[in-house]
Amino acid sequence: MASKEQERAELHRTIWQIANNLRGSIDGWDFKQYVLGMLFYRFISENLTNDLNDNEHRAGKNDFEYSQLSDKDAEFERAKTVNEKGFYMLPSELFKNVTKKARNDPNLNETLSAVFKNIESSAKGTESEDNLKGLFDDLDVNSNKLGNTVGQRNKQLVKLLESIGELRLGNYSDNTIDAFGDAYEFLMTMYASSAGKSGGEFYTPQEVSELLAEITIVGKKDVNKVYDPACGSGSLLLKFAKVLGKENVRLGFFGQEINLTTYNLCRINMFLHDIIYDHFDIAHGNTLTDPKHWDEEPFDAIVSNPPYSIRWEGDANPILINDPRFSPAGVLAPKSKADLAFTMHMLSWLSTSGTAAIVEFPGVLYRGGAEQKIRKYLIDNNYIDCVIQLPSDLFFGTSIGTCIIVLKKSKSDNKTLFIDASAEFVRGGNKNKLSDENRKRILDAFKERKDIEYFAKLVDNERIAENDYNIAVSSYVTAEDKREITNIKELNKKISEIVKRQSELRTAIDEIVGDIEGAK
Repeated sequence: MASKEQERAELHRTIWQIANNLRGSIDGWDFKQYVLGMLFYRFISENLTNDLNDNEHRAGKNDFEYSQLSDKDAEFERAKTVNEKGFYMLPSELFKNVTKKARNDPNLNETLSAVFKNIESSAKGTESEDNLKGLFDDLDVNSNKLGNTVGQRNKQLVKLLESIGELRLGNYSDNTIDAFGDAYEFLMTMYASSAGKSGGEFYTPQEVSELLAEITIVGKKDVNKVYDPACGSGSLLLKFAKVLGKENVRLGFFGQEINLTTYNLCRINMFLHDIIYDHFDIAHGNTLTDPKHWDEEPFDAIVSNPPYSIRWEGDANPILINDPRFSPAGVLAPKSKADLAFTMHMLSWLSTSGTAAIVEFPGVLYRGGAEQKIRKYLIDNNYIDCVIQLPSDLFFGTSIGTCIIVLKKSKSDNKTLFIDASAEFVRGGNKNKLSDENRKRILDAFKERKDIEYFAKLVDNERIAENDYNIAVSSYVTAEDKREITNIKELNKKISEIVKRQSELRTAIDEIVGDIEGAK
């Protein structure tokens, strides 16, 4: 019998094959909305059906099957279900039933369009309205990307429905593998790795996400809520569901994302991981100039991989220097490099007993000017707990060696820990990866908070001040010199032997050439 891992690998292979076969000439990064959107449509259909069936079976109606009811008979559960799940679907709108009729439906695009509209409308006027609004916007069934005529588009939609329908996502008896959520994460990884610059660099590899989540919950069994101000497709936030268990994120998952398509994918990801609508709040907009969660901060755990060195308004906007998130440092991050603006924002919204772990561009550790002044503020107030240098070539779309800055507001010492994890990787395909052992070594050093030769150094903040607030790991952790010690005498002896041998060979060659010439 195939093991769970083999089954999972097989499922992943099939999904990627389907995704590539379906997209034809469409760019993969663009086409992901269709594959992920249909995966979501199937998931909420089955999730709703299973819940409604379970309720009726528990009440003794053993032959009840929601998907076989008429739409009229199905209305009985609407209000209660919208209250619990955040949405409702009639039997005729379920993925299974639409797929069954798809081949013979000449108006399939209109059918799907109406279904998606109805799912969104089912939440109108309720608490879940914001979480459902616009969720299917990127699954445009009338897009020319799918074909130039309605007939061509419907043909592609049939293939899409049937292929997603054939995936064996519901047959895991072992619930530890969250098949839908897992399929989503796998697809995002694959799309990111093949997309390169067109989007991949903003996707955080799963092992890095896991390390960040683990760092922020050291010594904790639960947290009030988790937050990511540049949440992308949500994979960083959802690592807490895996590492802590979603029930131990007591008040839920919060994030903000500037890209509309990615924002929709993030909300879809929440649903696919079975996070109930009232347990997540993902907002759309620019976190630096228009943050949406003032009423929710502070947060116990903050994780983020914000975009590296992007432009922002900075001091061109006179309001920002008085913003309570940025004003304490007395200076704003440069207009051309918003990295430390994100850092200040996260520090501001961090709870007194919380931890923030942020992936940063390495330049923020040593660049001068305004960035140096912000580092001075962070070090003088003892907010930087740890700086970890990561290996190069971990992320898609960039080979640069990034770092992690860990922030805390309540430290027990006046020191900063530096960890040089630049050699902690294994090569996986065309990228470096953090193995379980690599992650454990980094996390253990983080927990122990003491010097480890060539790997970790606990440094007094006074010394960092004397070093002009440079917090590059290489300034404090001495790298091990792995060069071989060369014995000069031995080397010279070898060289003279090589020269002697070379001379002998030359003489031999000359003799052979002479013989050949003489034989002519």
